[in-house]
Amino acid sequence: METNTSTKQFRQLTGLFFALGAILVNIPYTLLILNFNYPDILRAPVDQILTQFQQGGSPLIFTWLAFAWIGLPMLFAAIMLKRILDDGHSYFLETATIIGVIGFIVQVIGLLRWVFVVPVIARLYIDPTTSTGMKEALSSLFIGINQYGGVVLGEHLGQFFIIIWMSMISAIIYKSQSFAKWVAWLGWIASAVYLLGQTELFATAIPNFPVISWAGLSGSILWLLWMVVIGAFLLRNKVESTQTEAHWKMAEKLNAGERP
Repeated sequence: METNTSTKQFRQLTGLFFALGAILVNIPYTLLILNFNYPDILRAPVDQILTQFQQGGSPLIFTWLAFAWIGLPMLFAAIMLKRILDDGHSYFLETATIIGVIGFIVQVIGLLRWVFVVPVIARLYIDPTTSTGMKEALSSLFIGINQYGGVVLGEHLGQFFIIIWMSMISAIIYKSQSFAKWVAWLGWIASAVYLLGQTELFATAIPNFPVISWAGLSGSILWLLWMVVIGAFLLRNKVESTQTEAHWKMAEKLNAGERP
């Protein structure tokens, strides 16, 4: 029965990481909205972005640092969820987990530009001794870095990999006895809405590209809600699926010296 207890504790810890990560990420996100007009500021003129960023000082930089790393419990949870859902030979689950980890890492890389790259550019740009020609060069540099580090890495690749992970995990959850089927449907709906948010990214490169403006924020909220729901299901102190119960019984037999 020790195996039973430890498995339940592992399940509940995974659920805690999912719920905690999804909730905590809203703290720096809210601070960025209040102090930096995020996310609207991302599409503002360069002069406005760099000036407002420099005015934010160190607190704004540390807010971006927190925004990049505070979701770390969700990464742990995604990796731990594989053990809970794993049937011992699921290459589909293995692939989904790898994709999710890559998505998280790419998003962190994109966000960290606000911690280690943008502060240097903003400081030089706002410096009164900086020449007009240098300001134009810094403006072009920021546009390139923001478009690649933000749009390409963080928003496109990062979000797209997360969308794929969410869709694949939802497919596995749909067949799992540990979750209600509506949890899978919530994941699929969140994935679809989040995917529509990619239209805004294409609009930064393709003039007059049709944009579904509400999809990005809505998809992000649904994604976080989906993870909170998964966390709630895992935190419930109920019996595991039939498959997991079989693993417990097998372990008990082996510990007792019986042949399976």
